[in-house]
Amino acid sequence: MKTTSINIRRICLVAMAAAVNVVGGQIALLLRLPVYLDSIGTILVGALLGPFYGMLPNLLSGICMGLTTDIYSLYFAPAGMVMGLMAGVVFDKMTIKGRWIFPAALCVTLPSTVISALISAGLFGGVTSSGSTLLVQLLSKTPLGVVGSVIAVQILTDYLDRLISIFLVCAILKAMTADMRASLRKEK
Repeated sequence: MKTTSINIRRICLVAMAAAVNVVGGQIALLLRLPVYLDSIGTILVGALLGPFYGMLPNLLSGICMGLTTDIYSLYFAPAGMVMGLMAGVVFDKMTIKGRWIFPAALCVTLPSTVISALISAGLFGGVTSSGSTLLVQLLSKTPLGVVGSVIAVQILTDYLDRLISIFLVCAILKAMTADMRASLRKEK
């Protein structure tokens, strides 16, 4: 069981993860990608330190980006926090290797997708700073309407984003030594 006591290593990891989220999010915005790339740090912290810490990087990066470059990030921070919580739970309960990355990504994606779809449709009518807004606008003219198109696009883009993020996190975890992972989990 992963512990929740605060130490310098954990604080530094959370701060670094928030910075990774900001950089990834800015790259996705700049390139107008249909994925977000702002959850890599969150999933990494969830995988290493558990659900409680998994919520923190997205909260911090959401506040940082929301106050500086992308106001939408602030509104979507709760969805990212749920995603970090789920990442912590999934990595704690599953060994994610090979084909298991697909159901792991689904478990991490679904709860946060429901929240982000409701935020996107309810607050913004499906129009956000993300590259997926174009897909939402195209589908909103179909019988799906705005809410249906937001949900369909969110599920698709969130799943793809989490799949990419979990793949990268698994590669990072594989590159880390057991001593490195254990030092982050120590109580000191």
